[in-house]
Amino acid sequence: QVQLVESGGGLVQAGGSLRLSCVASGRLFSQYYMAWFRQAPGKAREFVALINRNGDQTSSGNAVKGRFTISRDNAKSTMYLQMNSLEPEDTAVYYCAQGSKFTSWENEFDYWGQGTQVTVSS
Repeated sequence: QVQLVESGGGLVQAGGSLRLSCVASGRLFSQYYMAWFRQAPGKAREFVALINRNGDQTSSGNAVKGRFTISRDNAKSTMYLQMNSLEPEDTAVYYCAQGSKFTSWENEFDYWGQGTQVTVSS
């Protein structure tokens, strides 16, 4: 079965950086689009970033543009999210997702990880 496992979350001060990883298994990683979403307490889940199958096309949400970078290594079946200039508003559980379309619409993603907590202190 498909599994997505996130790691790399933690507590960081405002202005700091973190790199999240998502390791996928269960089906051929390079054939699927990947994305990051996040959910803060009391808020709806929010699109963060998206990457196409070979990694040469990405899209980011307005809240993270210019600060977060999504990438992937198909040889390692792993996707990354480099997060720089972190702000307290970035505090959330971050989820990776896998799907068959280049879209930010969460309902189009078939599989989800369990999430990793990112907390940014002011």
